[in-house]
Amino acid sequence: MFPLAGSRDAAAMRVSYQATDAHVTSKRPASDADMTCARVPGALARRLPAVLAGLAATAVLVAACGTGTSTEPKPASGDQATGPATPLGVAAAAEPTVVMGAGDALSATVEKFRGILGPDNGGAPGGAPNGHREINWDGVPDELAAPNTLPADFFNAAVEPRARGLVLEVGAGGHLSVSADEGNPAGVPVRFGDLNPSYPATFETFSAPRLFTPVGTETVDLKFFVPGTNQPATVRGFGAVYADVDTDAGPTFEYYDADGKKIGTERVPSGPDALSFLGVAYPEPVIASVRIVYVVLGPTEDASHDVAVMDDFFYGEPLPR
Repeated sequence: MFPLAGSRDAAAMRVSYQATDAHVTSKRPASDADMTCARVPGALARRLPAVLAGLAATAVLVAACGTGTSTEPKPASGDQATGPATPLGVAAAAEPTVVMGAGDALSATVEKFRGILGPDNGGAPGGAPNGHREINWDGVPDELAAPNTLPADFFNAAVEPRARGLVLEVGAGGHLSVSADEGNPAGVPVRFGDLNPSYPATFETFSAPRLFTPVGTETVDLKFFVPGTNQPATVRGFGAVYADVDTDAGPTFEYYDADGKKIGTERVPSGPDALSFLGVAYPEPVIASVRIVYVVLGPTEDASHDVAVMDDFFYGEPLPR
């Protein structure tokens, strides 16, 4: 479904995951020792002389009540006791799963990340309790592709198939660009050949024919909404395919929670002259936005300039905050 043009041997894929058991607090019935302790004060009030005479015996009884043995079950050997569950949205709730890879095994790497997020919910408005959404750029019409600007909310329309719950933002002086396809009416070169004539030979696609990049800036911010609405949302994961990351100092993904606190940063793995993938998924939907740090396009790629662009996006179902 997603053919790979010539690519190199697969880079090693790294997956890390840590989860904690849910914490359940229970109340137990009072034991016989508890009830005996509760009756002592009343007995003292009615029979004070006798109690004073038997003070030593009463002291023994009170001591026994104060150190009664609990009948609550103890964790089995090897279990980890936990405190109250961390509130949803707190950065320290759990460690994420990180999936990355490059080269010939990229399709399998992407499928692994899809499996972590759950079923593909398509582009209908509203929402689902789980699953994920995808963007592959290929449905963008010619009039909104290069050299024209892609609207920031193109993938958060109120109608199917564009209700994907994603808004892309760039700073002043920059704009969003989707590459032209073959046979477009204006004759614009494919794969950002309008920015540099060497780029069609530099970049390949994961799902043909279009690619994505910001132009005139090195960052783009992804913000999530309940699909087809203005209701801010969070997702449990985000990942994307990159084309032609040649160095280990390439683009980064920065993940932020609903309070604007950075909860993680990962760097896209290198896949010289090939495709790379990076995906991060948390056990709960704690990601409110993602900042992607690129290399500004324009220069011809050489030893001093490693240019790279993006293809498909994958992210958890946007759920209301």
